[in-house]
Formats: sequence, C-alpha cells, structure tokens
Amino acid sequence: MRVMMFAHNGSLNRGCEAIVRSSSRIIKDTIPNSYIELASWRPETDKIIKDVDNFINALPREINPSFTEKLKIFLELKLNGTDKYAQTQIHKATVDKIKDIDVCLSIGGDNYCYGEQDWLYAIDKNVKKKGKKLVLWACSIGDEDMSDRKLEDLKCFDLILARESLTYDVLKSRGLNNVRLVADPAFTMEKDELPLPKGWKKDDTIGINLSPLMLERNPNAMEATIELIKYILKYTKSVIALTPHVIDKGNDDSEVLNEIYEKFKSTKRVILLPNNLTATQYKGYIARMRFFIGARTHATIAAYSNHVPTMVLGYSIKSRGIAKDLFGEEKLVLGIKEISDVDKLILGFNQLLKEEKEIRETLEHKIPEIQRMSYKSAEYLKEIIA
Repeated sequence: MRVMMFAHNGSLNRGCEAIVRSSSRIIKDTIPNSYIELASWRPETDKIIKDVDNFINALPREINPSFTEKLKIFLELKLNGTDKYAQTQIHKATVDKIKDIDVCLSIGGDNYCYGEQDWLYAIDKNVKKKGKKLVLWACSIGDEDMSDRKLEDLKCFDLILARESLTYDVLKSRGLNNVRLVADPAFTMEKDELPLPKGWKKDDTIGINLSPLMLERNPNAMEATIELIKYILKYTKSVIALTPHVIDKGNDDSEVLNEIYEKFKSTKRVILLPNNLTATQYKGYIARMRFFIGARTHATIAAYSNHVPTMVLGYSIKSRGIAKDLFGEEKLVLGIKEISDVDKLILGFNQLLKEEKEIRETLEHKIPEIQRMSYKSAEYLKEIIA
C-alpha cells in the first residue's frame, strides 16, 4: 500500500514531527509493506523521521497564469465562489503525486480549526477525482469551526479519524457517518533520553511551556506565568525547566521562554532546554519531570503518555477533548481567558500538588487504552483499503 501524508508544514513544529513519526510507525506496524511518502512544505526538516520512505517537496509555488488561465480562475471564482483551479496549480507537487498513491492522509491535526481552507478543499477534490482513498487523520474540529463549505468537504472523505471525543461528537452531530473515534498517534511515540542538564533536580523538576500563539491571543498570560514561577520558587524546592516545543521562525517558543529565563537565571533554579531537539528528545526530558504545565498540545501529550501530572494552557477543542478522554472531565485545562488569571494558575498548580498520586495512577491506568486507540487508526485505514 502506498500512502501519501499531506498538509504538513515541516518538523520544526515538533508536534507535527510527532504526528508524522508516530503515524508512520503505527501504519507500518499494522499494515506490512506500506510505503509512506510525506508531502512537506519543508522536507529538509523532516529527514530525521526514519519511517518515511520518500519526501516530496510540496512547498506552494508561485503561479504566473496566462490570460486564458486568469479568465478561468476569474470565472470559477465568480460563478462557483471557489478557486480550485488556482489552488491546484499552487499545490501542483502534491496533486501530481496523487496518481501514484493508494490512500492520501490529510495529517494537519487542527488545520480545520482555522477558517476556510481552500487549498485543502482543492487537494481533496483532486484526490477524489483521481479515484483515490482520502482520510482525515487524527483531527480536531470544534463546532465553532464548522461552515457549510467545510462540511461539504468533510463529506467527501472516505474516513475521518477524530483524535478526541469532543470532535467526534461535533462531527457526528453534523450528520457525518464516516467518522471514527481514535487517539492522537503521538501517545505511542518513543522517547530518547539525553543526559540531564546542569541544574536538573531528579524527581522534582517542573516543565513549563509557553507559545507565541498563546501570548498573541492573551498577552497578559506572560506576566501571569511569571507570577506562577515566583510562587513555585517561593513555596517549593522544585527546579523549573522551560521547555520549547515549536522552534519555527516567527513562532518560536524558545524566544518567549528565553525572556522568562533571563528574569530567573540568577536563582539557579530555572533552566532553559535547548531549542534544537527532536520531538523524541523533548519527550525524553518531559518524561522525567514531576509536573508539566504547557500550551503546546504535543508537549502535553508527551507528558500525559509518561504519566506526568499536567496542567494544560488550552486554546482549542483538542486540549479539552484529550483531557476529557483521559480523566472523564476537562481536568486541569485552562481556557485562553483564564491563563492570565494568576489565582487560577496557582490554584491549578496546587491541585497538581494535592492530586499528584491520583493523577499519576489515573494516567498509568488510562494510557495503555489510549495507545490502543491510537493504533485503531491504522486498523480503520486497513479496512477501507481492503
């Protein structure tokens, strides 16, 4: 079976790397002789992933349409309200590969959370036009994200795999019968344990992750996090490890975290992890933390999957849904407005302290089940290609 993963922007977002890395392994473990290709906008960042067999440079290209093509683009936009022709030309590298593939996996987990996605709609139409199987892999979509156009696109998929139950419920409520409930593949990703850095306190290091995206949506969260760190330093003996997880230019967690580090480095109890590690290496550090407090979903998945009690600085349905599936409730997930409330951050941290043993035991019990649900993705995939 030949698989093409597409809608991937590169692996400097270690969450995207985690999805590709773990999905490739899950598919190859479940469907022998699978050949996996990755259509990536920055394939040079993906070569660290060993289970991908071929990398396609799928960077959107500039087009210089002829007069006839311009007319075609104009008429399509005017008459149908779409720009499928133009988007097909822009994403020609991905579209041209479809003919060689058995099944196409749209893998951007939350691509459908950010308004209309004309480029994805165009690729999806090309996949179906060529008679190939189309799968939306490990997705999250909120009710607030839905539109008539998006719903029509979702109907064309042979299979939609929702990575948490809140998304599953939203999609089922919209009449979609091609949806199955699974779990994020990254719950199964291996970890790589590098030597611990200077200043790390064994069994008592707390990871903290912030993202520029989170601070863009709530700038006051920075000062609130600083106050939380002051509280932790005053009332505990813990060390804090500032942990980046996306290291992409213009969206680099380490730039935000370095500002915090500079404020606290003199305490000798705050360390900053490097910004050049792979997803498995970050997971190796997170696995050895006592607690984790983070904004990036796949950093929190790295913590959950290693039974680390976690508070999520959540900004979308995926964080809420994953917590609900683990704990039966949206436990220790703060909304975007709440993360600037110092009292709520401190309350959440104290809940981690109070319920540490209980949370660890819940995760130890639940994670094997979640990992089996991750593997169900490939079993459902196998069914549609049989």
